[in-house]
Amino acid sequence: MLSSIANPPDFRLNMTAMPTVAEQLRAARETRKLSVAEVAEITKIRTDHIRALEEGNFDVFVAPVYIRGFTRTYATLLKLNVPEIIAALTVELGQTEKFSEPPPLSKERKGALDFLMLQLSKVNWQKGVVVVGGLAVVGALIGAAWWWRRQRKADPTAGLPPAVYQPARRPAGETLPLPAPAPRR
Repeated sequence: MLSSIANPPDFRLNMTAMPTVAEQLRAARETRKLSVAEVAEITKIRTDHIRALEEGNFDVFVAPVYIRGFTRTYATLLKLNVPEIIAALTVELGQTEKFSEPPPLSKERKGALDFLMLQLSKVNWQKGVVVVGGLAVVGALIGAAWWWRRQRKADPTAGLPPAVYQPARRPAGETLPLPAPAPRR
């Protein structure tokens, strides 16, 4: 029986007669003679979520992304016009207090600082620290090599003042004594 349920004949429900998405989903399921348990088995959506979708009880869900995803899956199974169902669902969610979209925080255009902060938020900081550390080591090596070459070429006496040679005042120790001649025999 599941194979005939999974591949029912193409059936389109007139959606202008049904005011809500929940009623359209329930009517399409009943027309195809599917139970909630069969729909749950085919779509892998929990039965309480299917019942909530058919009742229009969106408070069961924590975020509108789940409502849209489950409705898309459910409408696809029932061979309904999915874009039309999702558009109607978006309108219905906009009327709820919990899932209505908040207004933009400001109407100001975003500047260069906002763009820079967005780009910085995308950086993988673990890799970024390694790259910055590597660049710092390479920069230190280049700086040390430049300093070493500059020091080697510099004249060591360039910073000294001119000086005059002055010999020592006593001549002591300037010459070595001559050895005494050896005795003859």
